[in-house]
Amino acid sequence: MMENRIAGFSLVTAIFLLVVLSMLGAAMVTFFTAQQQSSALDMMGSRAYQAARAGIEWSAFQVEQSAVAGTTFAANCQGGTTTSPVTLSGTLSVFAVNVVCSASSAVEASNTEYFYNITSTATYGAAPGKPDYVQRVMSAEIEQ
Repeated sequence: MMENRIAGFSLVTAIFLLVVLSMLGAAMVTFFTAQQQSSALDMMGSRAYQAARAGIEWSAFQVEQSAVAGTTFAANCQGGTTTSPVTLSGTLSVFAVNVVCSASSAVEASNTEYFYNITSTATYGAAPGKPDYVQRVMSAEIEQ
């Protein structure tokens, strides 16, 4: 009769260990998945930063070229706030980059100087609050 009680005790212990180990395994899988998602989102944030920076560089080029080639970007900027989408290629092509520009002027020694305030916003994902949404904003001021 004593042998039956010992055999029942080991069955309970084995079931307890199986439950504890399976819960530990599930927790490890959940932790690993969250870590991978966090790493991927961090990488997308870095890429969004580069996309926003590319928008700033694109607009700086447009402003500098306006004096040379007569592009309309600077003229539109001087006329009021203007918004321009920027299309990127390569790995940054998944980002929607929007550049907003406004300009102010000052006269110095009979020369008109323009100050361009540029804001570049790079976004990826469906909408704010969604798990895959990433947005980076950069601003710059250019004097010409």
